[in-house]
Amino acid sequence: MTPVAWAVAAVAFGVGTLVGALLLRRKAKQEVVARTLVPHRTRQIVSALQPGAIVVRTDGRAAYSNHASASLGLARPDGALHEGVADIARRAWQRGETLEEDVEVKRGVLGNVSIVHVRVVPLDEELALAIANDNTEARAAEQTRREFAVNVSHELKTPIGAMSLLAENIEDAAEDTELVRQFAGKMRREARRLTKLIQEIIQISRLQGGESVLDHEELDVASVVHEAIEGARLAAETKNISLVTDLRERPEVLGDRDLLVMAVRNLIENAVAYSDPGSRVTISVGSRDEVVSIAVLDQGIGIDAKDQERIFERFYRADPARARDTGGTGLGLSIVKHVALQHGGTVSVWSQPAVGSTFTLTLPGFEEAAA
Repeated sequence: MTPVAWAVAAVAFGVGTLVGALLLRRKAKQEVVARTLVPHRTRQIVSALQPGAIVVRTDGRAAYSNHASASLGLARPDGALHEGVADIARRAWQRGETLEEDVEVKRGVLGNVSIVHVRVVPLDEELALAIANDNTEARAAEQTRREFAVNVSHELKTPIGAMSLLAENIEDAAEDTELVRQFAGKMRREARRLTKLIQEIIQISRLQGGESVLDHEELDVASVVHEAIEGARLAAETKNISLVTDLRERPEVLGDRDLLVMAVRNLIENAVAYSDPGSRVTISVGSRDEVVSIAVLDQGIGIDAKDQERIFERFYRADPARARDTGGTGLGLSIVKHVALQHGGTVSVWSQPAVGSTFTLTLPGFEEAAA
């Protein structure tokens, strides 16, 4: 190496050493300031808090924060602070009062958005305390409750309105026996639809409450399927649809018999409702790697790809007009999904328009559930 190169290297080394020393000194100074602003005992208390806790400085940085606040994406150990929290703190100081708001936080490489509720309390002219809780699930649950209430109101209006109109028609046609008979028959159908809707609303409310699976017992899946078929047989016979079974395997599961029968019956009735008269619905049972599957295959109208992800939502109907004709409430598949979840299982669908659909309910086998 030439003398010039040695000189350049020496200068670079010296500059690097100087910069490193300055950075270490700055960091040490920041730590001293932080310790001065936030005493050791206070830092211990903040660290022990379950929600996110941040001691905010007037320059919009964190004097101290606990691990929970870092997990929420609000503060880093180097003092960097989420802009939303810093903004709330500035306004809290300006007003001289406690201020609380929701802050959107993007976390992870996918940028998933969380809703974090932040409450900022000014402590003095230099510091404020921010307490943060993740409200994402609570917000989603509240939104779900609101949507459920709106949907229930809308769904109840239809049969009630129809029955009211039919009652008026009966009054107007009181002297026409044939018309009265026709209107009375329509009222019975609307009453059955209303009864079914109310029953399913009660069922799904209990399922979502997590209180429905009370009595687990060892169940022969084939017997569950047979009972479900008997419950759906009348609807199938009305449309001249054959219910075919493939029950060569007889696995067992641990679960609530009534709920599982209801789930399988809903799948069968759904297949019957969306199949053409004279066609066939096949119900099969299989077991592999301690996972039990119950598949219901139809030769019906099929489901568009855009609808397949949403058909398990409450009140969602891929074909509203046909659902009204069949008396569907839009809750049957949602009930199946919640029954599956409460048994540690899943429900999935394969479908192709004009070909048919296959709904598969999977459950842990008895040996796996017992373990």
